[in-house]
Amino acid sequence: MVDLSSEMAELWASLGGSPPAGRARVIQVTAARRGEGVSTVARELANHVSRRAGRSVWLVDLDLMAAPQYAALTAEAQRYGELSGPVQASPDGSAFFTVHPPARTPQGEPWPDANYLCAYRVGAARWWVTRFRREQLVGRQSVHLTPTADYWNALRRFAEVIIVDSPAPERSRAGLTVAPFMDQIVLVVAADQADVRAPAQLRDAVRAAGGHVTGLFLNRSRVETPGFLRTLLP
Repeated sequence: MVDLSSEMAELWASLGGSPPAGRARVIQVTAARRGEGVSTVARELANHVSRRAGRSVWLVDLDLMAAPQYAALTAEAQRYGELSGPVQASPDGSAFFTVHPPARTPQGEPWPDANYLCAYRVGAARWWVTRFRREQLVGRQSVHLTPTADYWNALRRFAEVIIVDSPAPERSRAGLTVAPFMDQIVLVVAADQADVRAPAQLRDAVRAAGGHVTGLFLNRSRVETPGFLRTLLP
């Protein structure tokens, strides 16, 4: 495992560091293509913010069906710490997705969408990671992200920093759906990528969706912004 401690410290500083008391931040991490290392960056940033900056962190995984963050943290428990048992991942019953058709309770009531999402505390740090309970889906149920701020606003009152791991748009439009409700969006780009067109297209798509790219992380390199990538940032 490559040590990204210094890179995460620089990235965190470039994003403004710890938020003032009472002002939580939601930070989305995404990339134009698969394989750029978004999940690693999101996870290492959560690790840094919770352990080095001492902030309460929620790592929200938008790849609901695969849940790569839960899988990675489980596999690397020696590094990050053992995961706790599952807890409710919604402070007020809201959710950033909806399940169709809704399941029914034994009493015939709709099964709340929030019940499909749980969270696990990571080791002793004030850090939780979400997992969608895919095993609870039955029949032809499908999941759709909803363009509302309710869940993110509720989570702001519960955690100081919320880091959102978004799959590349070639796999899912989840990141673009939630982009308007993010405070900061970090675009991950492979350091050896010479063609800036795909990241620039994602930047434009984020803007068109109502979001704003405020940070850039060059994976497998230091956190720097060479000339050919400067146009990606405001």
